Amino acid sequence: MKKIVTRFAPSPTGTLHIGGLRTALFNYVYSKQNNGLFLVRIEDTDRERSKVEYEKNILDTLSSVGLVPDKEPINQSERNDIYVKAAEKIIESGNAYWCDCSQEELEEMRREQAAAGKKPMYDGRSRDLGLERSEKTVLRLATPLDGEIIVNDIIRGEIKFNNSELDDLILLRSDGTPTYHLCNVVDDYEQGVTTVIRGEDHISNTPRQIHIQNALGYPGLEYAHLPLVLGPDKKRLSKRHAATSLEEYREAGYLDTAIINTLSRLGWSKGDDEVFYLDDLINNFNLSEVQKAGAIFDITKLDWLNSQHLANLSLQDFKSHLKPFLEEISIDINNHDNVDLLIESMRTSENTLKGIAESLRPYYQEVSDYNEKAIEKFLDQEGKAILIELKELLANINDWNEDSIDKVLKEYQQENNCPVPKVNQPIRIALTGATKSPSMGLTLSFFSKAESLNRIHNLLSKIT
Repeated sequence: MKKIVTRFAPSPTGTLHIGGLRTALFNYVYSKQNNGLFLVRIEDTDRERSKVEYEKNILDTLSSVGLVPDKEPINQSERNDIYVKAAEKIIESGNAYWCDCSQEELEEMRREQAAAGKKPMYDGRSRDLGLERSEKTVLRLATPLDGEIIVNDIIRGEIKFNNSELDDLILLRSDGTPTYHLCNVVDDYEQGVTTVIRGEDHISNTPRQIHIQNALGYPGLEYAHLPLVLGPDKKRLSKRHAATSLEEYREAGYLDTAIINTLSRLGWSKGDDEVFYLDDLINNFNLSEVQKAGAIFDITKLDWLNSQHLANLSLQDFKSHLKPFLEEISIDINNHDNVDLLIESMRTSENTLKGIAESLRPYYQEVSDYNEKAIEKFLDQEGKAILIELKELLANINDWNEDSIDKVLKEYQQENNCPVPKVNQPIRIALTGATKSPSMGLTLSFFSKAESLNRIHNLLSKIT
């Protein structure tokens, strides 16, 4: 049985898009499931748009999320001689020819075809002219004129392509540089790739590349074309829908494991199971179960999965991840008398590390602004009167701890027949500026008695 070899082949013309990251993930997982190899190839032949910093971003991102290639990545820009030799082999086999059609001639040809209701494509007019190579000629593949190519796609099943609908694609440009299709086919062969897993936007490239494989006498490959990642409007995911780079999600406080989990669920599911780590995917993922339809990227699903991954961290790991987000807002995580209990109590306050850091701000810093809607709802005349009475009761507590505080608040609530929110929410607003916090006794215990009374005083002064 042949060893499965997959590859991820990005172009370094921008930072790694999360759609590309999903493609890399599926290639990695499929190779590991089959005890095979996962390879990376940098397709940097577009010299104007390819940047070293983008290449570094792509490789660093893959490595940081655990998708480490099993061999050193290769760069197409360094392999021109290999592609030219392959082109010469195709010429020698009689499966290519030189074409000297000008751009104007090609445009006129396409206009005539469109006017006649035909598919615009090169009509092979130079195929039998026996032209010699010159500064004006390109090398074209002599695609079979009849018959068909059948691709047994792992995801989509049998896909048929009529050769009559494929034109003679260019292998070498007039300046002698190779085109994408030739480089792609040669590199897959040279790298020993057995399985090509890529986006469905490459489906139309597949028969063309198979013809090049055939012209070179290369073995056939397995193919799997993934559904595209779509925004909520079912159009291809772009910045108008959401952030598209991993770095942006990291900066917002999402864990890499949650992002990988979310991407794995784009087009694939396994029963009611939702939370997966990389090892779980290697054990459970099935490429043939990936859906054909476009996969919608749902930020709410990422939020939920991130909260699950955050909850699964040990307290120390959680604090390590949270620390830089607190430092961004000038907070030293250890600058609290009961830091572990505070952090543990607040770790589910928001879905992201950035959000959690913000929700911790009032426990480390003075309240700078209050939620006006909360004040309007809970601090009318009755609410103010309740808060004044509660302030006096809290001031009389000698043993300032969660149980003592809860006992006083519960007694007040029962004696005055008050709904719990009417008692608790005015205090929450005073302490944190908003209406979300852990249980009331615990929240108050995170502050000293003096600080709690001072914050209640400040709020009362503001609304009086």
